[in-house]
Amino acid sequence: MKISILYPRLLFMVVPILLVSCFAAKNYERPEEVVNQANFRTDSLSQDSLTMATVSWRELFTDTTLQGYIEEGLAENIDIRIALQRILAAEAYVKQGRAGFLPTLQGSAQYTHQELSPNSQFGNLFSTLDQFQVSGELSWEADIWGKIRSNQRAFQASYLQSVAAHKAVKTDLIANIATLYYQLLSLDEQVRITQETVQTRQNSLETTQALKEAGNVTAVAVKQTEAQWYTAQAILIDLKNQIRLMENTLSILLGKEPGDIQRTTLETQEINTSLSVGVPVQLLRNRPDVISAEYALVNAFELTNVARSNFYPSLTLSATGGLQSLELGTLFDSSSLFATIITGLTQPIFNGRRIRTQYEVSQAQQEEARLNFRQAILTASKEVSDALYSYGAATEKIDIKNKEFEAYSTATDYSSALLENGLANYLEVLNAQENALGSNLDLIDAQFNQLQSMVNLYVAVGGGWQ
Repeated sequence: MKISILYPRLLFMVVPILLVSCFAAKNYERPEEVVNQANFRTDSLSQDSLTMATVSWRELFTDTTLQGYIEEGLAENIDIRIALQRILAAEAYVKQGRAGFLPTLQGSAQYTHQELSPNSQFGNLFSTLDQFQVSGELSWEADIWGKIRSNQRAFQASYLQSVAAHKAVKTDLIANIATLYYQLLSLDEQVRITQETVQTRQNSLETTQALKEAGNVTAVAVKQTEAQWYTAQAILIDLKNQIRLMENTLSILLGKEPGDIQRTTLETQEINTSLSVGVPVQLLRNRPDVISAEYALVNAFELTNVARSNFYPSLTLSATGGLQSLELGTLFDSSSLFATIITGLTQPIFNGRRIRTQYEVSQAQQEEARLNFRQAILTASKEVSDALYSYGAATEKIDIKNKEFEAYSTATDYSSALLENGLANYLEVLNAQENALGSNLDLIDAQFNQLQSMVNLYVAVGGGWQ
């Protein structure tokens, strides 16, 4: 008789465990079709396993003043501090996921007072009923289908995603600080050149006025030279205004009120790091945004596991025990003890299609996360290629602009000498001066673009956060 009772109980406990092999949660595997297609488009630099992503920003940016601003930004920037709070929030969820395997326990203390109707079942025996109870309730769910494990892995992926997002914010911050700093240096150089041009054109105006008095040029030449002088002054005003705006922007990145930014000069900047990009698959290890996108995919994958497990029955065990008495004085007697143990399977049957909807939504979100992961890799590959081409173009342009400026500068000197001897037209002098100024400003832009391309490449290969 006892054996016949034991068999059904064993069967009740074992069957769900046997079904685990068929319906257990799946393990995440990186989708090959997403990763294998990643590639860099470049014909200028060779690809090998070495990458500048592993170089510390302190080695890449040798300017000690810039290094100080980067350190200040990493410590005080608001976005960085917000990202750290998100990490702390995600870490709390990870701790919650780890506790998912443990039973829940809650205690309660109750006092119940009832006024009974005389016509009720016990109303003819007593009119009032007082009951005192101190109890604890223990509940535990067996992780048959891997739902708790999947939830835990989803929380872990979310936490790692927040860590990667913090690294991405850090990388972007370093790049933005370096870019603004280099822009300020280039603007300083343009201001210096424009100030020299203003003085030069003032001297040219005085020379032209003297030539007019000597009868060598007309009043038109004087007014044309005067207009050029005013044009240079207007350019100087715009440049100084841009400097103030750049300083304000950089101050905000440093987490402080707008103010002056101390800096060195453009000519002291050096590029001592080899611009090696590594192999494409290294983007998965170095690019924080790519890492974050993959962890988002892992999170969606695990949540799909959770949604799938909701189709299957849940095995729960609950126990309630404590002390119960009609009188407070006898509440803690041994005769007041009570206990209840319940175990069972709960299988959803009809629930308004909520489980099916949740599963279909999780599948769609998983596919969306997969596409975002793919897009992150494509974007990263494009940014590497863009930065490589831009750096090469800027380097070539610097050489050409140097030659162009030398030619215009020489032409300006020759035409000015010829004008003073009456052998050249004043328009030739004006054109040569205008072209020389434009070429010199373009040369500075090319030098800035080279530095900017280096920063962009550093970020594109995943550098800055190490």
